[in-house]
Amino acid sequence: MAVGNQEPQFLFLCHRGRMLPRWTEAFQTGKVGKVGTARAQAEAAKVALVWLRLEQDVSLQVQLERVRAQFGQTPCIVLSDRPADEEALAAFAAGVRGYCNTHSAAQLLIQVASVVLQGGLWIGEPLMQRLISATSRIQAASNGSGEGDSGSWAKNLTEREKEVASTLARGSSNKEIARELGITERTVKAHVGAILDKLQVRDRLQLSLIVNGRSSALLNPA
Repeated sequence: MAVGNQEPQFLFLCHRGRMLPRWTEAFQTGKVGKVGTARAQAEAAKVALVWLRLEQDVSLQVQLERVRAQFGQTPCIVLSDRPADEEALAAFAAGVRGYCNTHSAAQLLIQVASVVLQGGLWIGEPLMQRLISATSRIQAASNGSGEGDSGSWAKNLTEREKEVASTLARGSSNKEIARELGITERTVKAHVGAILDKLQVRDRLQLSLIVNGRSSALLNPA
């Protein structure tokens, strides 16, 4: 993948010191290193993204502090051998820009990199649904409604897009939205894409925050 006319430089930090086949498949120019080594130090200035494969016996906080000490504010994506929502939440709280399975398919890794390079967050579907549901519950508890001011966010949407957005904001998956509205999952995906484009938001979580009247809590890049 290229940004402009240049290929972005990715550095994979792995205590085992080797590129996994799927990493190489996704990014042929990717390099591997270890935090604190001379090679990693030499690469730091030109790296566009740091991918950190977590060590199982070292705390997340310690590992991220090491990365920040060497790479500063360079966007960091965490790769976990055993992904867990709680670990992901802790990682995002510490400022990482993405979190995914170490053994994710090459195409997914490319997608993750693209989102992060454009200033977004890669959260992953399970955690995304959990956070969306949480925003809906918080809004419902605060005003008895799961929906924000439709006059502000829905004015440029079609009636069907409003229905999809409102259902999504209650924490429903594409399959659940399709079943509730009597349309196909493929059609749901098309509507969601159109809604994100019209509202100029990056992902389903941001859309949920807007629909639930919590746009001030949007996750903007640092």
